[in-house]
Amino acid sequence: MKYVYILESLDSRHFYVGITDDLRARLIKHNAGEVPHTSKYRPWRLKTYVAFSNEQQAVAFEKYLKSASGRAFAKKRL
Repeated sequence: MKYVYILESLDSRHFYVGITDDLRARLIKHNAGEVPHTSKYRPWRLKTYVAFSNEQQAVAFEKYLKSASGRAFAKKRL
């Protein structure tokens, strides 16, 4: 199972989109400062996630959410 997730910083100004096999462990790593890209905006909370049984669909959805139209979709709908 692959999870595409959106994190929101507690100041609600920063968001991060990622993909993982273990959602709980990944969130712990983000909040522990082990992920360089997100360490300066922690703590993080999980805003939303989508589970995929197909890895290619998960990767495609993550890529979409990182695009301009995907960010607009996530902001409005997720």
